[in-house]
Amino acid sequence: MAPEANAAEISWQTKPSDRFVLKWIKTHLSARITPRLLSYEWLKPWMITLLSSGLGVLAGFVFALGWGWLAGCIAACAQVLDGVDGQFARITGQQSKGGAFWDSVLDRYADGAMVIGLIIYLIRLPFPCPSWLILLMGALALIGSNLVSYSSARAESLGIDLGKPTLASKGTRSTVMILSAWASFFWPGSPVVALIYLALHPNMAVTARLVRALRAVHPL
Repeated sequence: MAPEANAAEISWQTKPSDRFVLKWIKTHLSARITPRLLSYEWLKPWMITLLSSGLGVLAGFVFALGWGWLAGCIAACAQVLDGVDGQFARITGQQSKGGAFWDSVLDRYADGAMVIGLIIYLIRLPFPCPSWLILLMGALALIGSNLVSYSSARAESLGIDLGKPTLASKGTRSTVMILSAWASFFWPGSPVVALIYLALHPNMAVTARLVRALRAVHPL
């Protein structure tokens, strides 16, 4: 198959900004579901987006109740559906700026709910770590996760080149939380690994972006 034909075949599956984790999920999982939905003429991309985000919020609630493994399963379904809505929109020609805005905003609810659920889970465990430290790391995780998305959107609106998309994207963050939630079946304290990652990596990525933007204006 010619490279052009192959590119056209998979163009609906991913976006240029997708990194390897999200790209793998979309091409190997989401893409298996999307074509099966085309026969439902009443179905709209925003409906899939709403379902995906609703599942993400539900996963956070279930996590907070202490059911880590189940929360991971629900969050995994939400993660796969998060790729389906965009694919469905591209295939059916229903892409729009409003739909992209809807998707981005609702993603923040799902992302935040999962982080909050993780924090509450560790506090209720109880995990052998001071609650204030868990809350501090949780705050850093929430701030960093939101700033990764905000800095991307803000840089795009200002025409600032941030280089390659960060590895601290939503796809990676969600995958880390899902894996840690599943691992809680074997070791209840495993979600602390996700919390440490979320407190550090996203904020490091944002700091690197701040330095890159500063150097663009004032070379060091």
